[in-house]
Amino acid sequence: MDRFYSLTHSPIEFHFRQNPRDFVVDEIPLYEFSGDGEHLVLHIRKKKLSTWDMLELLASYLGIQSKEFGYAGLKDKNALTKQYISIHKKYEEKLEDFKHDNIKILSKTYHNNKIKMGHLKGNRFFIRLKKVSSVNAQKITTALESIAHFGMPNFFGYQRFGIHGDNYKKGEAILKDGAKEKNVKLKRMYVNAYQSHLFNLWLSRRLEMHSLLSSFGADEISDTLNMSTADVKKLQAQKHPFKLIDGDVMEHYPHGRLFHYESDEEDIERFENRQISPTGLLAGKKTTHATSLSHLIEKEFDEEINMDGARRYAWVFPDKVEGEYKENEAWFELHFSLPKGSYATVLIEEIAKQEIRAED
Repeated sequence: MDRFYSLTHSPIEFHFRQNPRDFVVDEIPLYEFSGDGEHLVLHIRKKKLSTWDMLELLASYLGIQSKEFGYAGLKDKNALTKQYISIHKKYEEKLEDFKHDNIKILSKTYHNNKIKMGHLKGNRFFIRLKKVSSVNAQKITTALESIAHFGMPNFFGYQRFGIHGDNYKKGEAILKDGAKEKNVKLKRMYVNAYQSHLFNLWLSRRLEMHSLLSSFGADEISDTLNMSTADVKKLQAQKHPFKLIDGDVMEHYPHGRLFHYESDEEDIERFENRQISPTGLLAGKKTTHATSLSHLIEKEFDEEINMDGARRYAWVFPDKVEGEYKENEAWFELHFSLPKGSYATVLIEEIAKQEIRAED
């Protein structure tokens, strides 16, 4: 199934490579550190290293296991990234002499608790696009204005699916064909990739519906969508590119409780005001499912998986979106923030309206 995009412009051509010069990530902590406590919190800048690579180097230097470090998220290898990590403060003195060409300790403070996975608000990105013509620069500006106003679909990025993009196939083979994988961590990664693949297919289907609703009359597509003409007209009246359907599982944004959408006009307004957002299913056990019309679509991408499922925001709202065109260099530079779990490369693909493999 081809991926659908939320924007309506034609594809935009530009050059993008994920490297420390053109891709910069700055982690936004979930909370302020107390400045006191038994845990040393380091603000680290790294390049050409994954988070795991960096922790292995620091652990080797200290003569400990990398699991003694705390961290909130995994940062890209092919980028210049800043993130916070924690370690017991008894190692502080020894770290004073640590040196590495690709790792720099920018600052330090203290906190009562070890940093745990997920303890971040999001990330701030700088991305440079190259070989951008003046005509395409204007198209990118218009696309950014739309993203800043409406937000963007929260697809899983290509990074989720492995170097060759086929990890989800291995997960599907494990689930459906009984394929064996002795490494427990790899098995979970492959199955997670398959859950993500199903989510992306579902999200594309929902955006395909928007395309149909924008292009045809209600009476022309009511049978195709398996909805009454009246229901189709209600969807067409919604201004947002992601149309809410009866039974959608909504969540307060940027975090909060789940509830079902029931054609409430107030909920449409709250979605437009970024107070709530629809969620998609990560198939598995112990999770909330859509109901009513929404369930008819969701069930096509729901499978029995012997692993806990979850809900994921289908739509997110990038913050502080800024863009600048440097005509002499033919560069377009972007600054924006995304909530945790969202992919900057997905935003770039939304602008380009085509798949991007941003390997250096």
